[in-house]
Amino acid sequence: MRGLTVAIALTLALSASPATADTVPYLPEPTGCQPVGTTSLYLKDTSRPDPWVPSVNYRELMVSLFYPATSAHGPKTQYMTPAESAALLADSGIPDVPPDLLSTTRTHSVRNAWPAGRARSLPLVVLSPGYRKPRATLSSLAEDLASHGYVVAVVDHTYESVGTRFPDGRVTGCASCDIPHDLAFWQKLEQGRAADVSFVLDALTWPHAKWLGAYLIDPSRIGMAGHSVGGASTIPTMVNDSRLRAGMDLDGDTDTPLLAPGLSRPFMFLSHQLTPILCQPGVNTAWERDWQQMTGWKRWIEVAGTVHASFTDIGLFADQLGIDIGASTTAERAQAISRAYVTAFFDQHLRGWPQPLLATPSPQYPELVFCPASCEGNAPAGAQSSSERVRSATSLLACWDGAAQRTDVSSRR
Repeated sequence: MRGLTVAIALTLALSASPATADTVPYLPEPTGCQPVGTTSLYLKDTSRPDPWVPSVNYRELMVSLFYPATSAHGPKTQYMTPAESAALLADSGIPDVPPDLLSTTRTHSVRNAWPAGRARSLPLVVLSPGYRKPRATLSSLAEDLASHGYVVAVVDHTYESVGTRFPDGRVTGCASCDIPHDLAFWQKLEQGRAADVSFVLDALTWPHAKWLGAYLIDPSRIGMAGHSVGGASTIPTMVNDSRLRAGMDLDGDTDTPLLAPGLSRPFMFLSHQLTPILCQPGVNTAWERDWQQMTGWKRWIEVAGTVHASFTDIGLFADQLGIDIGASTTAERAQAISRAYVTAFFDQHLRGWPQPLLATPSPQYPELVFCPASCEGNAPAGAQSSSERVRSATSLLACWDGAAQRTDVSSRR
């Protein structure tokens, strides 16, 4: 999935036109009923050196927090700084637009709004972005989760992004980009992100909380999701840190194998369309490998007409700028799908609210197929009659339940 990055960047560079310079990017409205606030948090871990710049004997992180707010009134947060916008646009190869364009993106969260909620009442979800991408590129998903009553921490993994601005005005670049990207590199990166996330959890929970609203967080209800390598990092983070009750991988190749005894906590894969026929076995072998080691609740879903960038704000901006990234499903629709399923997943596993959306394919989202292909009834819901959907739903649920009980289940895709 990472291999698409170069192809997408080339497509962007070839497809952009001067007319796109007049566009003001925007995020879709959150779907929840609660106002959203946001603030930035600077964290410094003095217990370990930076993994990419050894001369720095500590690890610095910037984290964006999104949360339910007491009011929707007030200045909206800046999507990213002009320097971060310039770095991301240059890395994506988009010509003929102002370098600060993305810093003008219209958002819906109120900057430094007062958080709402009772003590220890809100679940926490940590989000990790794709490689080279700033944390802001998961803002649409973060705002939506916060509007449904979650505290969301989006982590910038320093020196793994093309641009991260710190409170003192420094902007760090992608030092890790200069290192050969072999398997050992990706495994080191995923383990490093696991350490980053655990440190963020330390900083957001008592007795070491660094945020004034940390008292709202229920430390027994914490989950993690990420895009691309951020999603792949969710598995080693869960293995290393038992505070994470549930995890989700949005389109990330898993380079660190999940070894025995595996993972018994809930996990979900969400993939873009990899082949003309959805859920083809033998295509995503890394997920198939890890799937067999997952002994608890699990789901694997593929979304027709999407590409790697469809699940992030990058896809949204491409559509708004008139840039073709090869997706037949619009980015706004892909965002609606990913928002719905991410929220449903954490509602079920952090809040204990059963979600029919996760049990069977839904006619509301006919683009989705439940994998592995060996499970019956996983054709897109729109392609079936009502009676066929009822029969296939029963078969599918039995298949998934059986798979969840077998440690030697053979995944097919």
